[in-house]
Amino acid sequence: MDLTVRRAGALEYLTAPALAGSIHCFSTRFGGVSEGALASLNLGTHRGDRPENVLANYRLLGRAVGFRPEQTVFTKQEHTAIVRVTAAADCGTGLLREAQDVCDGRITDEPGVALCCFSADCTPVLLFDPVRQAAGAVHAGWRGTAKGIVKAAVEAMQDAYGCRPENICAAIGPCIGLCCFEVGPEVARAMREALGPEAEPALRQCGEKYHVDLKLLNRIWLARAGVRRVDVSSACTMCSPERFWSHRVTGGVRGSLAAVIMLKGGEEP
Repeated sequence: MDLTVRRAGALEYLTAPALAGSIHCFSTRFGGVSEGALASLNLGTHRGDRPENVLANYRLLGRAVGFRPEQTVFTKQEHTAIVRVTAAADCGTGLLREAQDVCDGRITDEPGVALCCFSADCTPVLLFDPVRQAAGAVHAGWRGTAKGIVKAAVEAMQDAYGCRPENICAAIGPCIGLCCFEVGPEVARAMREALGPEAEPALRQCGEKYHVDLKLLNRIWLARAGVRRVDVSSACTMCSPERFWSHRVTGGVRGSLAAVIMLKGGEEP
């Protein structure tokens, strides 16, 4: 199923039916206070934006979605397959104080902890177990996809919280699509080495280059992990740079999208 568009004034964000029962969103570019090349909803703290603008953007998004800025915990992304268990003591990491430990995924079973991962063409994935009440946020670039980080996150939820994979629901947010993600043969080779013949439907050869479907590849990893329900955004960030941040379109002069998920039951915003 595709994601649902939500609006609150100028603000726009996406939610997933599969994640019903959690507080969550996938952001767009719309509805913030950032200016110039970062206009308007930049949620990255290392994009050259003024800190007060980024904080204001989190207040705006959080007010609409249901979290407070100080409840957020950021990933410190370096295209790894590292997933970290996260607790209330970690709240504020990334936004209010610098994140120290590298990870491209975070999981929690504590209410009131708003897990955040970031993208601007890479694939954001949110996970929610409504039975065990646990959640995860994962950044899957092509390297993380080849390493199977979403499968690692599901397994981390099993190990840390006793989740059953068939109870975990997932949502894959906006990212660069098969239509636009043109890469060299080394990327296709990495996917084949990771997934074998299962990778082939996600690879389309175009001369010496390949077009790669990151959404499908992450769905394959989720299926391997035992996840049965997955909602997938139909949006391509490169096709819609006016709506989503795209690293390729902007040449890196851009803001960041955020995918956020929080378990209900913590202190209300």
